[in-house]
Amino acid sequence: MPYGSSPVSDRPRVLPPNDPRQYDDLADEWWRPDGAFAMLHWLARARAALVPPATRPDALLVDLGCGAGLLAPHVAGKGYRHVGVDLTRSALAQAAAHGVTPVNGDATAVPLADGCADVVAAGELLEHVPDWRAAVAEACRLLRPGGLLVLDTLNDTALSRLVAVEIGERLPTVPRGIHDPRLFVDDRELIAECARHGVELRVRGVRPEVGGTLRWLVRRLRAARRPPLGGGLSPSGGREPRIRPTWSTAVLYQGRGVRRG
Repeated sequence: MPYGSSPVSDRPRVLPPNDPRQYDDLADEWWRPDGAFAMLHWLARARAALVPPATRPDALLVDLGCGAGLLAPHVAGKGYRHVGVDLTRSALAQAAAHGVTPVNGDATAVPLADGCADVVAAGELLEHVPDWRAAVAEACRLLRPGGLLVLDTLNDTALSRLVAVEIGERLPTVPRGIHDPRLFVDDRELIAECARHGVELRVRGVRPEVGGTLRWLVRRLRAARRPPLGGGLSPSGGREPRIRPTWSTAVLYQGRGVRRG
């Protein structure tokens, strides 16, 4: 063993909750259908369903916290130029490979012009931003009059902390330490903050479908005991679970709002 080396040097590093460096460590997981970010794929599909086709040439969709561009396949063909903003360069490289124009930047200080966007998407972003109000202000600033804001995030409730952190991060679907529950966003405060910036936000609770999620978990656990498949195939196979509306916003919720002229 070389001088100064240690048997523990090859162990995965332990980072604080919500540390952005986790996304570099998990870079190979983004596009694995049954990887650590599987649920983000389900949410991206549901978020894209809130985005209508573009109504004018050269329409721009700005994807804040775009990660590796998981929204891209679901908005392709809707007529937008898709610009993705993220802090993590390893994720942006993958987003670019999926047709997203990458911008390395902070969601609280986006290097894009006022009123440039027809749509701003902020999916699973606000609960990771130390100053979510600043991120909301930026999202609204980017919207042209009549532009659309779509988002999803975790609510600041005891139930959300229980489901997303205490339970969720113990399942093989969410990386441990990916959330800091102190950053979760109260839906009423979010509505009020959007209104301050000229966007009337409407929210609704959403959740993964129960039966489909349970079947997916069983397939994933079974697949973990088998050798991996080649060719980029999903080891569990089958249809991914859908995100469904629910009566309560207490855990996970979507928002959709238009900027006033």
